[in-house]
Amino acid sequence: MKTINDINFKNKKALIRVDFNVPLNDNFEVTDDTRIISAKPTIIKILEDGGSCILMSHLGRPKGIQHKFSLQHIVNKIEEIIGVEVIFVNNCVGEVAESAASKLESGQILLLENLRFHDEEKQGDEAFAIQLAKLGDVYVNDAFGTAHRAHASTTVVAKFFPENKYFGKLLAKEIESIEKVMTSGEKPVLAVLGGAKVSSKITIIKNILNKVDHLIIGGGMTFTFIKAQGGKIGNSICEDDKIDLALDILKQAKEKNVQIHLPLDVVAADAFSNDANTQIVDVNNIPNGWQGLDCGPKSIVLFDNVVNQCKTILWNGPLGVFEMENFASGTIALGDSIAQATKNGTFSLVGGGDSVAAVKQFGFQDKVSYVSTGGGAMLESLEGKTLPGIAAIIN
Repeated sequence: MKTINDINFKNKKALIRVDFNVPLNDNFEVTDDTRIISAKPTIIKILEDGGSCILMSHLGRPKGIQHKFSLQHIVNKIEEIIGVEVIFVNNCVGEVAESAASKLESGQILLLENLRFHDEEKQGDEAFAIQLAKLGDVYVNDAFGTAHRAHASTTVVAKFFPENKYFGKLLAKEIESIEKVMTSGEKPVLAVLGGAKVSSKITIIKNILNKVDHLIIGGGMTFTFIKAQGGKIGNSICEDDKIDLALDILKQAKEKNVQIHLPLDVVAADAFSNDANTQIVDVNNIPNGWQGLDCGPKSIVLFDNVVNQCKTILWNGPLGVFEMENFASGTIALGDSIAQATKNGTFSLVGGGDSVAAVKQFGFQDKVSYVSTGGGAMLESLEGKTLPGIAAIIN
């Protein structure tokens, strides 16, 4: 794996695909700067070598050129985090971009305008990629969040740097972390899969059964498995058309000697509301008119025991409706268990939108080994797919 540690950037212009698709409020202020902070080590390494950085990214889903999606809004935040002045140009290709890139001196940063102001970016247009490639001497991909997209800036541009393409520090760390879970991790390996639907996790479950020793299934997915085994789930969420699939997954797990752990009890509510009446009930015996919205105290103890006997952990998806305070206990308890295991030497990777949101909300991001920055890219990696943005650097 060729990373930026394999090259000295002295007097070189690095064209870097970063993922600065950050949320902005109505005043165009960055409300979560995690992605900018995550790119900092790559940018600093290049500047300290005596190179310069040309940063390219998309922001949002613009229809043509739209001021609200301009990367100009994040210039101040980048300057604050990196500690270096940022030169901004109002296009990512053409004369204005080429002129700014040619004048760039060692130690300087140039930020190009939103790539997606051009339809050619998402189309993976080769002529557009050639225009981007003109700007730098070396191509660096540090955008895991878009590595599953075969766009001009993430994939196509790499072929114009046959000898000079590298993974940035963030992307290298993402690949390494997923490898640890999927191939090289110390056993026993545990995957915790939560979230509402089995259908959104089928491919991951099937792929991961060959890699793990334990699988905790939580969240709304639980009830499809419980109903499949004859349990009464009341009004809990359930994918009736996936019941045969759930039984098949349980059968495959048994054949592969993977232990599946489902909740033993749940916090049931009489409405999907934080103000609903609640009761703790057996997961197999939820009364009609009630729905499971979190795992219960017995489940928390069970999951804690499983977590603390494992040496490698993947956490993808919450165990309950954590956005509502009264149904967040299971997810918080799991975070505590994984934090304790990590402290004791276990490798823990958190990935996927909802689990990352939970980890940030409850302050676990510094208590686990790694928090992935890419939702869709992370899921496709776990499904066993080779991501185009990664393949483009390796090949």
